[in-house]
Amino acid sequence: METLQTVDRLAHWAQVQPDKAAVRLTDGQATLNLTYGELDAHANLVAQWLIGAGLKEGEGIALLMENHPAMFALAWGARRAGLYYTPVSVHLNPSEVEYILRDCGARLLVATRKTVELAAAIGEDWTGDKYLLDGEAPGFLPFAQALADYDTGTPLPERAVGRDFLYSSGTTGKPKGIRRPLVPFADRLRDAYDAVVWREFFKFGRDTVYLTMAPLYHAAPMRSVMRNIDWGGENIVSSRFDAEQALRLIAQHRVTHSQWVPTMMIRLLALPDAVRAQADLSSMRVAIHAAAPCPPDVKQRMIDWWGKVWFEYYGGSEGIGLTGVDSEQWLRRPGTVGRALLGTIHIKDEAGRELPAGQQGRIWFSGAPRFAYHNDPQKTADAYDAHGCATFGDIGHVDEDGFLYLSGRRTDLILSGGVNIYPQEIENLLATYPGVADVAVIGVPHPEFGEAVKAVVELQSAQQPTPELAEAILNFCRQHISHVKCPRSVDFVKALPRLENGKLYKRLLINQYAAAAAAAAESPAAAAS
Repeated sequence: METLQTVDRLAHWAQVQPDKAAVRLTDGQATLNLTYGELDAHANLVAQWLIGAGLKEGEGIALLMENHPAMFALAWGARRAGLYYTPVSVHLNPSEVEYILRDCGARLLVATRKTVELAAAIGEDWTGDKYLLDGEAPGFLPFAQALADYDTGTPLPERAVGRDFLYSSGTTGKPKGIRRPLVPFADRLRDAYDAVVWREFFKFGRDTVYLTMAPLYHAAPMRSVMRNIDWGGENIVSSRFDAEQALRLIAQHRVTHSQWVPTMMIRLLALPDAVRAQADLSSMRVAIHAAAPCPPDVKQRMIDWWGKVWFEYYGGSEGIGLTGVDSEQWLRRPGTVGRALLGTIHIKDEAGRELPAGQQGRIWFSGAPRFAYHNDPQKTADAYDAHGCATFGDIGHVDEDGFLYLSGRRTDLILSGGVNIYPQEIENLLATYPGVADVAVIGVPHPEFGEAVKAVVELQSAQQPTPELAEAILNFCRQHISHVKCPRSVDFVKALPRLENGKLYKRLLINQYAAAAAAAAESPAAAAS
């Protein structure tokens, strides 16, 4: 690939396989196909428009849209124009969107009919131009008209290669942006830092048919689709997850690679036995899961059903390190997230001392390119130690063979009666109890212990919440782990607050219980007592 004299790899594949589908976008009823030739031409138009609009190399645009066909041309056009592109969640409120636009410095925003009201509500503190992809609206420039003056065959100037500028989901505070340096034009065909992992460990290539059923404003699906286009593969992109539809798409498109989060896996396992038995999974070679901890019982059942096609990784948008584990390795070491694929793992105590195998501490990585949180030097400094090691903030341990096991995030630590309790072990256990669909374990205010361990449980639809069930869950926990770690109480909820990328919005739960405890303490009844 390095010898090709092309603008980028998309241009190469547009020459080699112009009629092959780069993306098939489906909503379950209809499918829109975007070929390599079409995507290449559209991306060239977008790049010309962005350059013609006066955007300079290193500036940026923002994309506020659902999984829309134009998203791919906008992303590739921004890459060719040497710009950053920032996909923004459509589920944020206007002030949150405005915060990201201002923080990333986006010069313009592209919205759709589905997001136009949200885009229109953005405050006047952000002064960039707004474009509407499909239709007209006050305050928006028409996207189609903006591109009308450009020709697909016009050569582009040699600019650095643009890239994504993504923001975290913000489950523990304001979203954090991670802005990496652009790649010089001369290096445009070289592999990215992590490319070898995706080619050799996850086996991505030209024959890959990749399925994602997640919003593309999340890092994993967007980057996986862009990477798969880099290598000439085909992408099946669904606008929403539905368990039965997922099985149909796998069979219909002979999907070879797919990406999931544990909540999707749980819903797949909840399908009727007859539906599961009829599923044609013979094309599947690599089923990837990440984003949130997966209860071992759930993963075991998926391996029993789909076969040894499951691959798990642990990493983050910061790119400080990556671990991975295939099914064979995981079956020998249930619960592990694998060995280091990028960087070197270090487990350290609070004083920064390296800990031996088997001892629990903060997980650090060394050997990866440095990163920075945009406009937040303090948070960047907090992510590094004096030796240049970086952390996601998680707690865990490694075994004698270097396999990593997660215990939870440092911010999820429950301090109850002077004892440090990490929720993940408890959550993994409770997730195996019959009738439990999802579970979160948190610390809630307690007058004697400081914090008490509480389990917040979402039940499967056929299960009814009762005091007897809550007591049975507590007894089940006491039979398997130390009483010190066991929840003191169980609450049932209709649905736990999970983001679309599978991450549990635990901070929201903690804040709700803290507010309720504060209100109870201030009530007249509490004062009288």
